[in-house]
Parts: sequence; C-alpha cells; structure tokens
Amino acid sequence: MALPITAFSDGNLEVVPSLSSIQAVSEVRSRSQSKPSLPSRIAVIGNYLPRQCGIATFTTDLCAAISAEYGTARLLALPVNDTEQGYDYPARVRWSLAQDDVKSYQEAAEFLNFNNIDMVCLQHEYGIFGGPAGSHILHLLRGLKMPVVTTLHTVLREPNPDQLVVMEEIAELSDRLIVMSQLSSQFLQEIFKVPGSKIDMVPHGVPDLPFLDPNFYKDRFGVEGKAVLLTFGLLSPNKGIENVIQALPQILAKHKNVAYIVAGATHPHILRREGDKYRASLQALAKEVGVESHVIFHDRFVSPEEMAEFIGAADIYITPYRYEEQVVSGTLAYALGAGKAIISTPYWHAIELLDDRRGALVPFQNPAAIANKTIELLNTPALRHAMRKRAYLFGRDMVWKRVAQGYMESFSRVRSDRMENPRVQFSARAIPKALDQLPELKLDHVKALTDEPECCSTPSLPYRIELRAIPPTTTLAD
Repeated sequence: MALPITAFSDGNLEVVPSLSSIQAVSEVRSRSQSKPSLPSRIAVIGNYLPRQCGIATFTTDLCAAISAEYGTARLLALPVNDTEQGYDYPARVRWSLAQDDVKSYQEAAEFLNFNNIDMVCLQHEYGIFGGPAGSHILHLLRGLKMPVVTTLHTVLREPNPDQLVVMEEIAELSDRLIVMSQLSSQFLQEIFKVPGSKIDMVPHGVPDLPFLDPNFYKDRFGVEGKAVLLTFGLLSPNKGIENVIQALPQILAKHKNVAYIVAGATHPHILRREGDKYRASLQALAKEVGVESHVIFHDRFVSPEEMAEFIGAADIYITPYRYEEQVVSGTLAYALGAGKAIISTPYWHAIELLDDRRGALVPFQNPAAIANKTIELLNTPALRHAMRKRAYLFGRDMVWKRVAQGYMESFSRVRSDRMENPRVQFSARAIPKALDQLPELKLDHVKALTDEPECCSTPSLPYRIELRAIPPTTTLAD
C-alpha cells in the first residue's frame, strides 16, 4: 500500500490518502460488510451448573452449543455464586462473582478487559445479581471495554422504579438485546423505550431429541402400560401443581391407568427460606383426595440426560402455573421441542408457543378444566398425536444448534456495527474536584537547589525566600 501524501493548505496540516490506499481500505470494508467476522473470545456471564436453577441450565447448554458449533477455544463462563463456598464448576468457568459483593463485579470487569475478551454475553435475570433489582451487575457493565449482548430472561410489564432504572441502563450499556418471545420485544419497546432495531429474537434452546413413542422410556420409571402425565422443573408454590392433583380424581374416573410424575427438586432459595413445605403439602393433598398411589415424586435436580428421559416417557405434559407474568419457560420449551402433547395455563410464553394448536390452554386455578382437557386428549389419540407432530415440527427451529447460530449472528452484527460506528472507550476514572483544598506545601526541592547564606558574596544582605500559595479563588491566566 502506498504511503499517504502530506499536504499543507492555509497553514493547516492535512493527510491525503493516495488512490491505492483508498482502494485497499474500500476492499477491506467491503469484505467485512459482506461477511462479518466472528468474535474470537467470548465470555458468558450467568449462573452455571452444578448450581441448581433454570439460568444455570440455560447458560451451560448455551455454552455447550456454541462450543460444539464454533469450537471450545473461543468461550469461557463467569457464573454468580449465591453462597460463600461457591460450586464445583467445570474448567470453562474462569472467574466467579459473589452475588452481594459490589467489588466482585468491578474485579470481574477488570478480568475480562485484561484477558482481551472481545464479546460479553450477559444472561440477565433480576434475582441472580445483588443490589436493589440486581443493580450490582451495572458496576460490571460500566467497566467493560468490549461489546455486550444481553439475553433477557424476564421482561416485566409493570416494573417497579428500581427494576425500571436497572433495565433502562442495561439496555443502554448493551449493544444488542436478545429476547425469547415476541411479547418480550413488545414490552421492551413500549415500556422501556428500546428501539426495535436493537432487539434480536432468538428462541429458548431445546435438545435435539428424536420423535419417539412414549412407551420407549416408561419402563425406566416403573410406569409401563400407563398413561403418563408429567410436570418437571424446580418446585415452588407458583407452579400450581396442586391443581393437577385436584384434577386427578375426575381423570381417574374415566382412565384408571394414569400416573402423574412430578420431577424436580425444590428450588434452593425456597428450600433455604421455607424448607420443603410445598412438596409436603402436595403429598398431603394427594393422600387427602385419594390419589396418593397415582402421584410419583422424583425429588432431585434433574440432569439434562434424565430430563430427556422424563419428557420422553410423558403422554401429556402439563404446566399448570398460577400466574400469567412469565415471558419464558424453559420446561415448556423443552416439552414442545420433544413433540409432547401439552396442556398449560395461559401464561405469556405458553400463549405464544402453543399457538396454532401446538398445545391446549386452560384457565388458571381450574382443576376441572385440566381434567376435561386431559380426558379429551386421552380419549382421542389422533388429536393428541396431531398436536405432538405440530409441536415437534415447530421445535426444529429451537434446537440448540440453531440457537447457537442465532447468537453468533447477533454477535457478528454487533462487530459490524462497531466497525462502522466505533465507540470511544475511556478507562480512566474521573477524580472528584476539591476547589477549597490545597495539597501540603513541600519545600525540600527548593532548599536543595538554594545556596546557604554564608556562601553569598554579600553576606550583609538578609537571606529570605518567600513562597506564597495561590488562593483557591485565584484565576490563572493562559
């Protein structure tokens, strides 16, 4: 490439590129626009297995999918610890944050900057970060020098003031936002005033499971020959499992050979705060309504491999959640991707995923409606199988391979945007001004450069050095 030509015009220095340099830059820019480069070092911030929570499972699966599709060398993870002892993380975890320690978030930013990470992917859920409405994560984001893409697992329709401020700043500090439902995108635009051009829709990932007859897995759980209803995931009172148990007597009156499996440990935060009261109440309810022998509890955190087997064994998957304010359900996504017949209450994610007869919706807190829909599906195998097929075909775009590609497309879009519109990064921190204070006056250097009085040629003259400090209000001329 030829060197630029230096010219002078009206006393000012101008740098005029040669024609060959312009052409070369144009070719590079054209190549970069036609095929954006992929980030070489990606850090994913979010909970990570073996911590027991939905975000940990999601982050672990996402990292595994990106590694499988694009190579393991380009990826590391930074989880958040909710206990002092932390967790026994795999090698991919290179740093961890202490949930309630602000300094931990600042140090994590320094770690990422020092290690030349060129893309950060934040998994955001208000409850996993410390501070009001999870505001500690802002200390990390403010300190980063590289682009940030944030996945929003919860987008609220009616945020409180703290939640509103935190989400607005996360949106401002992020180059792009990834959501898993159209309703989340709508809320971001209408409530949080995020431009639609900044939002990418990438569905919740699901395992790529074969479309199998449920009987293939049933003997592993001792339910061979039975019609299996399933709810799985971490237990908490908002799951509404009591409504399915209350529906069972009506179901069993029509189909005596039905088993209801409830798979999953109690959520660790619920367990620490309340113990296992919710599970005990469900077991007591099953006994009270006379269906104790038809309800099977698997009280353990379900691994991805076990989860595939539980889902595989189900004839009907039920999510009887009690409230509509849920924009993402990983368990619902997994059941849909596996091609299950699904009955759900109409929370936000279910309304969207189960559209076009991919599932059946029943009212909240309505055991009779759950019973009637279950009986209808068990009575009509053709209806159930058609629902299964529609769900499975729709779920092909949600498998983790496709989701990893969607994330990398979002990362590439950010890199292209940064090349076209570079951002100035300032690493220095502003020093607070104190106009009414002056530093202590030190005269050591003056004394070292001054002759003693007895060496002077006119010893009769008094020796005097007067130094005056400039008052704070004095203005220095240029």
